[in-house]
Order: sequence, then structure tokens, then C-alpha cells
Amino acid sequence: MHRPLSSSGQIVVLGTVLLAAALPTIAADATVSETQSERDARMAWWREARFGLFVHWGLYAIPAGEWKGKFVPPGGGEWIMNTANIPIPEYEQLAKQFNPVKYDPAAWVRLAKAAGMKYIVITSKHHDGFCLFDSKATDYNAARATPYGKDLLRPLADECRKQGLKFCTYYSIMDWHHPAQYRHNDKAYNPTNIHPERKAEYISFMETQLKELLDGPNPEVLWFDGEWLPWWKEQDAVDLYNKLRKLKPSVIINNRIGTGRQGMQGMDKKDRKYAGDFGTPEQEIPETGLPGVDWESCMTMNDTWGFRTDDKNWKSVEKLVRNVIDTASKGGNYLLNVGPTPEGEIPQASVERLEGVGRWMAVNGESIYGTTASPFRKLTWGRCTRKPGKLYLHVFDWPKKELIVPGLKDTIEKAYLLADPHKKPLTVSRKGDDVAILLPEKAPDPIASVVVVQVGPAASASVR
Repeated sequence: MHRPLSSSGQIVVLGTVLLAAALPTIAADATVSETQSERDARMAWWREARFGLFVHWGLYAIPAGEWKGKFVPPGGGEWIMNTANIPIPEYEQLAKQFNPVKYDPAAWVRLAKAAGMKYIVITSKHHDGFCLFDSKATDYNAARATPYGKDLLRPLADECRKQGLKFCTYYSIMDWHHPAQYRHNDKAYNPTNIHPERKAEYISFMETQLKELLDGPNPEVLWFDGEWLPWWKEQDAVDLYNKLRKLKPSVIINNRIGTGRQGMQGMDKKDRKYAGDFGTPEQEIPETGLPGVDWESCMTMNDTWGFRTDDKNWKSVEKLVRNVIDTASKGGNYLLNVGPTPEGEIPQASVERLEGVGRWMAVNGESIYGTTASPFRKLTWGRCTRKPGKLYLHVFDWPKKELIVPGLKDTIEKAYLLADPHKKPLTVSRKGDDVAILLPEKAPDPIASVVVVQVGPAASASVR
């Protein structure tokens, strides 16, 4: 379903008339280039962070997986407009009910910070086309179409900066509401088609909104999605990437702006370079590390991105902590999702898990932040991260006596438990090609205890 142009050639979106030609766009002559050192400087904070919060929030939180008295199949959270086949005029009515009076951005940021997270990525516009920010390009947003009547992103951005976190935004290229795009068939929106004569109009609309985001809440990352549309071409992605980098040279942009993503694996196809700065595995952590490649694994705490009342399949704190470790040990970031309620609260089950992860991070965060991938191909007892001169051995399965570190060639200066404030040395010996570290009988943490191995500032932490 789509909405045609009026006879005057104007776009009509939820009562607002916008002249297509009048929308401000990003300069078409934008080009960017950077050296490897410039790229490293731009990516430095993101690589240091290793752990962030994803927030999926929008009108879909109101039905919470249920439509006309029935819970829809999987995909009925943030995708319920598509999954339940809801017509645009019917779905629009949800905006009249969206009134998140319990929204407390300061509390959200405090929770993320206490969990050990360093950045927040929030949905500025999901596939349903509804915007959480006050966009001049459409009235279909939280400030103009809801009883709440305020921009939801600016206060969160302000709180992130106040409390020392990076603020970032998600933005969907696919838009089930915009009149330039229309339904794939009578049963689904995804993937949308586009009226060819209106493609330039939609790109202009999108550029306008992205410029509004950069001029307003000013995100440090633009996290794109919905790029699998057949009408979205790689040249469109390259042009948009260059324009956005011209507007804000420091901005980091994920690979879903382009067309090279290999499904849920999230990494670029190997045949050529695609637009974007980092890969985006979804609901999975790559089996092996990806040397020299920036990537971020995004994952839900249960099975749904958006709030859904019947989804009780929560991951344990142990699973989430070990996912953080596993991701860092392979050189990636972990972006963990919450789906707030329509009132603006983060569900208690999510809060409890974030608090649990935070307790572990408060003691062991040094072994995650700013680390690089493990030098070991495989460790039977856990994972490893490293910094210059240090290995962090994350022990999941605590041995009865000795921890065997296979094939470590470097000279070990000292080993100690990260949880030990006194850094009491542990006894270290060599057993053939391996290193043995004598451990106390009881693990400091049942989820993952960290043994720090100092190998000297000049050592390479090399293994056989």
C-alpha cells in the first residue's frame, strides 16, 4: 500500500504537507578519503568500548506482540506491522496512544553505565517509519503525532554526554509508511518496492532526516538497517556514506548502509569493498576471530528486539557475561538489546540482567575494554583477551589445581587474579610447550574468573 502524490505534486504525510523540492538535502559533491592512521583515530573510542546498549523502541511497543486479541508469530515485536499485515491507516492510530510518561533518560543511561556499557544505539526510525525525534520532514513522529508531544532522542543524547557515554542512532532505509515505497505484496511490506520516479524523493527525505539527526542529537554512530531492498544500490550507499562523512567526518557508519552484508553473519562479501566501517553479525558471534576487521555482534536478551509481553525466553546473566567475553576475545564489540515498554520503562527482567552483567564488569572490565583478540586458536577452559604486555585469561571451567595455557612462548613476568586487589603472584611453571598456573581451590567468580598474565611490554604474546 502506498500514498500517491496529490494533484499538486506534494507529499502528504499524516496531515503535514511538505514540498519535495523544498526539503534540504546534503551536498551532492561530497567525497571523503582518509589514511589508515586517520581511520584508526576515528574508530579508536569504538574499539576501546567493546560493549554497548541497543534500544528498540517505537509504536510497536504498544501491541507488544499481540494484534486483535492474538499473539502473532515470531517477528511480531518491532515487525508487527509486517507480520500481522496491518494497513498503514490502522497502524498510524497507535501514535495516538503513545505516551511514555515514565520515560527517564537519565535512569536509562545510569543503568547502561552501571552495566559497563560505553555507548547507546537507539532506533530513531524503524521499518514502520515512525520517528522518535522531531523531524520537519514528517509529522509521523513522537513530537507531533503523539500525546507525549516531545522529542525522545535529544534528552537521551544530553544524558549520554553528561554521564560519559557515546550517543548513537539506528536508522532504517526501508520505510513501510513513506509514500515513495509500497508493499511487496498484499501479505507483506518486506521488502518494499519503490515507485521509480519517487526514489530520488525518498533519498532526499532520508538525507533530510539524517542531517536533522546530525544537527540535533548528533550521534557518534549511524547504525543503518533495512538495506536488503532490491532498489537500494551500492552506489546509493556510497553516495550517502560520503555525504554523511562530509557532514561529520568523525561519524562511524555500519556496513548496513551498503549492499554487501552476508545475511545474519553480518560481514561483507569478499569480492570487493562495500560502504561502511564495521560488520554487523546479528544474534550470533563469529566462530573465529576476524583479524584486522571491525565488527559488532548485536543480540537480544530474549528472542525479540521490540517489547513483547509473551517473550519470556531470557538469557541468563552467565550467558550474557560470557557473550561479552567471547566477543571481545575475537576482537569485536557486543551490542546488547533492550525493548522498553510503551510507558518508557526498561522491563525488569532486562534491568536485572544488566545489573548482573554490571557486577561482573565492575571487577573485570579491564579485561574487556581496549583489548584485542586472543592469540590462541582454541582454549578448552575459556577465552583470552589481550593488551600490550598482558593476557587476560577468562576461565569458565575452573580447574582443580593448575590452569594449562597451551603453547605460550613468551617469558611470563607475573600472573595474578584480576579480582585480587593485592595482585598476589600465582605460581607459574613450564610443562613442555605449555605454561601451568597454580590456582586457588575456589574460583573468584562462578561465571568467569580472570587470570592476568604479564608478559612484558615488548612481548608479542605469541603462541606456537
